[in-house]
Amino acid sequence: MAAPMLRCISLGRWFCTPGPLGVLPLGLREAHSGDKGLLAVQKARGLFNEFFPEKGTKIELPELFHRRTAGAFPQTIYCGFDPTADSLHVGHLLTLLGLFHFQRAGHNVIALVGGATARLGDPSGRTREREALDAERVGSNARALRQGLETLAANHQQLFSNGRAWGSFTVLDNSAWYQKQHLVDFLTSVGGHFRMGTLLSRLSVQTRLKSPEGMSLSEFFYQVLQAYDFYYLFQRYGCRVQLGGSDQLGNIMSGYEFINKLTGEDVFGITVPLITSTTGAKLGKSAGNAVWLNRDKTSPFELYQFFVRQPDDSVERYLKLFTFLPLPEIDHVMQLHVREPEKRGPQKRLAAEVTKLVHGQEGLDSAKRCTQALYHSSIDALEVMSDQELKELFKEASFSELVLDPGTSILDTCRKANAIPDGPRGYRMITEGGVSINHRQVTNPESVLVVGQHILKNGLSLLKIGKRNFYIIKWLQL
Repeated sequence: MAAPMLRCISLGRWFCTPGPLGVLPLGLREAHSGDKGLLAVQKARGLFNEFFPEKGTKIELPELFHRRTAGAFPQTIYCGFDPTADSLHVGHLLTLLGLFHFQRAGHNVIALVGGATARLGDPSGRTREREALDAERVGSNARALRQGLETLAANHQQLFSNGRAWGSFTVLDNSAWYQKQHLVDFLTSVGGHFRMGTLLSRLSVQTRLKSPEGMSLSEFFYQVLQAYDFYYLFQRYGCRVQLGGSDQLGNIMSGYEFINKLTGEDVFGITVPLITSTTGAKLGKSAGNAVWLNRDKTSPFELYQFFVRQPDDSVERYLKLFTFLPLPEIDHVMQLHVREPEKRGPQKRLAAEVTKLVHGQEGLDSAKRCTQALYHSSIDALEVMSDQELKELFKEASFSELVLDPGTSILDTCRKANAIPDGPRGYRMITEGGVSINHRQVTNPESVLVVGQHILKNGLSLLKIGKRNFYIIKWLQL
């Protein structure tokens, strides 16, 4: 039998060794209302929901982040992201924002990709088992998530700097330590520290056990692996805090109990609220309403519009949750909105801040160009749009590449793009005003195309038939 796996691992150079904290009763309550530290600020913004355990330890959670009272500074905080898809979505943004706020305060943060745990599937907040994913697909998704996380971290670093010294942002994958483990050895050395009664009492487990489908052993074991992740990061990186959605509290508790039992020291958990749709459904892949952060799945324009369309009764809360804007600035934005609600100033500011974080300045500029082109019929915006932007904006549009022959007419163009039927009916569609090119109605089928009018400077034409049928034409050999 291999040597036991529960061992201390030397700490990385920039991480701090955990200080000795007493083992005291667990508690769950609201944050300190009078504390002006990092946790209280994020509590006031609504980003941090519950702290566990916050009361009863020798060093309470808020004190852990004060340079004067903490035994070691900076602290290390982590959050896990299972690669059940090849992109993060808006539902992941709040935990990422939580990590970024800690990083901005000088602490080191870890984004943990669950390359191993995604094979099991987290049952939290679910009424039925996830679709099983094979190792190859999970590996591909994990690589895509790592790239997405690194892109977000880079945008955060480049575009939202506040002039202070920040902590580090590290992306890890838990498959790095699970692929070295043997099942029997793992169960022997880890399994003995978990009590079945406690695991069965978790709300996520109780809900699934009472459902018609029940719960598989692999799903039931998920909370054990998440607890071991926390232990591993505690031992290897001095990580004392786990961040997660409010549906993760049970898994966080399992990690606390496991670490406390093995080391006699306290670690902590912080939950963030779940983002829901207007119907109250959790936003995500499983619910079928995900707004993705990968440009190939949700364009910068679509992300921008998702936030622009937020109702007035949500926008102030979302400004506090999804942006780094100071609270006084948010108050000012909302005061202006009271005077001029038709301008939708808070929604536009929210959309701009989130799109810039996710897609960078270029992505924000693209979203604004698309908005001008679609909703304001801006020819100037169309002329500077790329092929990719037009395809993103008009996803259902047919895309054609045509050679511009001398004397090409509007009728020739429509027929080559298969936009109108042959014969008199197609001809009449033009003469009766049913066709426009680059937002300008055309009624003479025999008119010859003019560069700069029918063909934009970028070599493209946007053809619209009726109210909703778009055709994108890229002209060759201009």
